[in-house]
Amino acid sequence: MTTFSITVLCVVGFLLILTIVAAVKIVPQSETRVIERLGRFHSVLNPGLNIIWPYIDKPKVVYTRRIESSINGKTVVRMSQSAAIDLREQVYDFPSQQVITKDNVTTEINAVLYFQIVDAKKAVYEIDNLPNALEKLTQTSLRNVIGELELDQTLTSRDTINSKLQSILDDVTNKWGVKVTRVELQDITPPKSVREAMEKQMQAERNRRAEILNAEGQKTSEILRSEGEKVSQINQAAAVKEAEILRAEGEARARVLKAEAEAEAIRRVADAIQGTNTNPATYMIATQYISTLSEMTSGKDNKTVYIPYEASSVLSSIGSISSLFPNAAK
Repeated sequence: MTTFSITVLCVVGFLLILTIVAAVKIVPQSETRVIERLGRFHSVLNPGLNIIWPYIDKPKVVYTRRIESSINGKTVVRMSQSAAIDLREQVYDFPSQQVITKDNVTTEINAVLYFQIVDAKKAVYEIDNLPNALEKLTQTSLRNVIGELELDQTLTSRDTINSKLQSILDDVTNKWGVKVTRVELQDITPPKSVREAMEKQMQAERNRRAEILNAEGQKTSEILRSEGEKVSQINQAAAVKEAEILRAEGEARARVLKAEAEAEAIRRVADAIQGTNTNPATYMIATQYISTLSEMTSGKDNKTVYIPYEASSVLSSIGSISSLFPNAAK
């Protein structure tokens, strides 16, 4: 075999290897390739091993978007080209942009877009540079939606804005073979003057709430104090009333006992003078008179002596008392 023959065989073998490599396409899971045959769409490759006609069938090259971080910490978005089409859900984080609200306040807003390619053929042939189209569509739609709302509504209605943006983007990108799953607003940054005014307003609102809470606390304290005093007065009045009732009951009991004692004394006097001509009532009046007269004449400065008007009646009563003790009179 000559040197020329060996060279031809090596070239043929090398070309054969290149042909086999070009004919065999291995597609990773969750990816696909769009194949064109002589410049015309032919098929979409499934994940796994695929065989194509070399030099006739070629994968369609599409644009891809990649986010990189530079040395100084800034985020850099780079556009590149690749034949691989990712079918997984993807996230595009767009840089902040200035939008004008309905009340003419310029605000910086950045959004995050979640989407998924569901039809690779449409994503390649229905739109040129899909990542750039999604970015511009999101930015313009965000300006339109925010332009219909005032600043306060923008700050408090994120869920409404997200839902509205998702509906608008999903409707437009449907013909591109793209499904928009979610749109999220990350940061809403009003101008510095507006932020300062909002902080002052929030501080004033906090102070107002603190004063209201303090006033309500004082009001509750006064109410509780008044109720406590009221209960105390009621309890005190009830205690005084109970004491007066007990005192009255005691006095009534004492009077009853005194009356019973006097009745017992009278009964015993009546038993003692039974069989005599002396009246028990006369005896009791005479003893009471003597006791009263003794009190009237007590005291070192009392020099006045009182003589009853009917002294004869009193003396007769005393005489009747002396008749009770005939042996003592002797």
